[in-house]
Amino acid sequence: MADEQALWYVVHTYSGYENKVASDLVKTVENNGMGDLIQDVKVPIEEVVETRNGKPHTIQHKLFPGYVLVKMIKTTETWYIVRNTRGVTGFVGPGSEPIPLTDEEFERMTSCQGTIRIDLEPGDSVRIKTGSVENAIGTVEEIIAEEHKVKVSIEILSRKTTVEYDISEVERL
Repeated sequence: MADEQALWYVVHTYSGYENKVASDLVKTVENNGMGDLIQDVKVPIEEVVETRNGKPHTIQHKLFPGYVLVKMIKTTETWYIVRNTRGVTGFVGPGSEPIPLTDEEFERMTSCQGTIRIDLEPGDSVRIKTGSVENAIGTVEEIIAEEHKVKVSIEILSRKTTVEYDISEVERL
C-alpha cells in the first residue's frame, strides 16, 4: 500500500496515559507486522526550560493532554487495533468515525515540538547570582532561548549596561 494513503488521526486517551498508549500501539504494530498500515505514533510535546534552585531543568510538557496522533491507512483492522488499545477512549470525529487531520492541522499541532521556553520574560526583574556583579538587580531585555541565554540591563558605575548571562546565572525576583 502506498505511503500517501496514510493520514494522521487524533486518538483520545485517558489523561496521563498518552505515552503508554503510544508505546503499546507501537509494540502491537511491530508484533503484528502492520508497519505498512500504522506508520507512526506521536505524542506532541514541547520542551520547557525552568529554573529551580538556581539550575536550569528541561521538562517535557504534553501539548495536548489526553490525545495521541496516529498516522495510518484506515481499514477495519487498523481501526480495531487502535480503538482496542488499553487507555484509548476513541477517535476524534463524529460518532465512532475517525476524521483525518489536514496537512495544515498536523503541522500546527506538531510545530511546537522541540521548542524551548525559558521561565522569564522581557521586563522581569532578576538578581545576578555570579561574577563581579553578584547580587546586582537587573531587568531582562532579551531572551535567547536556543542558547539558554538572557540579556539583562544592569547599572554599573551609574550607567545602564546590557550584559548576556547564561540562564543559570540569573534568578527571577
